[in-house]
Amino acid sequence: MEPKHIVIIGAGPAGLMAADVLSAAGMSVDIFEAKPSVGRKFLMAGKGGLNITHSEPMSDFIARYDQSDWLKPMVDEFDAKRIVAWMENLGVASFVGTSGRIFPTEMKAAPLLRRWLSSLKKRGVRVHCRHYWQGFTDDGSLRFTTLDGEKRVTPDATILALGGASWPSLGSDGTWVPILASKGVAISPLLPSNCGFKATWSPFMEAHLGKPLKNILGWVGDGEKSVSSGEAVLTTYGIEGGLLYTLSRPLREEVMAQGFATLYLDLLPHINETELVSRLAALGKQSTDNTWRKAGLEGVKAALIREGLPKNKWSDASSVSACVKKYPINLTGMQPIEEAISTAGGVMREALNEHLMLRAVPNVFCAGEMLDWDAPTGGYLLTGCFASGVFAANGVLKHLSSPTG
Repeated sequence: MEPKHIVIIGAGPAGLMAADVLSAAGMSVDIFEAKPSVGRKFLMAGKGGLNITHSEPMSDFIARYDQSDWLKPMVDEFDAKRIVAWMENLGVASFVGTSGRIFPTEMKAAPLLRRWLSSLKKRGVRVHCRHYWQGFTDDGSLRFTTLDGEKRVTPDATILALGGASWPSLGSDGTWVPILASKGVAISPLLPSNCGFKATWSPFMEAHLGKPLKNILGWVGDGEKSVSSGEAVLTTYGIEGGLLYTLSRPLREEVMAQGFATLYLDLLPHINETELVSRLAALGKQSTDNTWRKAGLEGVKAALIREGLPKNKWSDASSVSACVKKYPINLTGMQPIEEAISTAGGVMREALNEHLMLRAVPNVFCAGEMLDWDAPTGGYLLTGCFASGVFAANGVLKHLSSPTG
């Protein structure tokens, strides 16, 4: 009996992981990729060190996703321990950083991707680059444009792993949205996530743009549910960095609801306001620079206080301390989706069955960032893509083995 033929469209983490599962199960697998090579966004994500997942407890880990109850069964099937074991099986060791993030020992994505592709090739997985998906024919076949003209393929099942709409030059361009919408698939609008936000700085701050704000705490609103620690960088357009990425969801919601958002920063989270007042007051009549520096305020942090606090308040310990502990930054918008690390929105949960098959298009499954879920950086994005790829592939296997499959 001939093995079932599965087509995967999109050669990013979700698509490649689906191919991994299906080829291991003996399926005949073809991957179609629009770009000249595979895993382009994956390689870019690992340019500064591939943070592939996170070691924190599952209760904390899954809470990072906005659709945590939907994602949990997927992540349970391919959690951080399984990702580490999968890498080890490919001959790639890993380590846990001081923040709990997990990285391959070599840090970069390229060595892992090379070993992964070699493993898939040995299992017979065929990769076709420069094949741009154009949708479905009237009889349900898949249409691709290629350098040799149009190509049509009719597989037993299809997995769409086409990404969101961030970094379109690397392949995730969102052109699948109207194709699926025309089939009656419910899609939540694609929005920028893990992105920078716009803010206006005075000319005084120009010398400090591009310099990092380290060891700070940030929050949105009352801060009860939206608190982040980490780093940020002031830019010509506003502010970006890991702290902003973690808070991008509540900040985006505020911007969309009212046209602006307020980001609050604690510039010295290791000391409480009362202690800071005492420290500043105890330094007596020293210069402002020396007083602030000895209290821990220098560089970008000191510049922000000068930016946000009237000069006649610089020598007032209570005013400076209040500004340090709750520094407001008015954000007037988000960076374009093309410049975001990831996107929120996508194929909605109700458009899919329990195996991630489209209800409106039988035998077509979805995985990865094109699904309607959102998560911060820190290994959560990649884990969500890997896990949903595994889950969709297992869904295909269950569907094809069922009497109606």
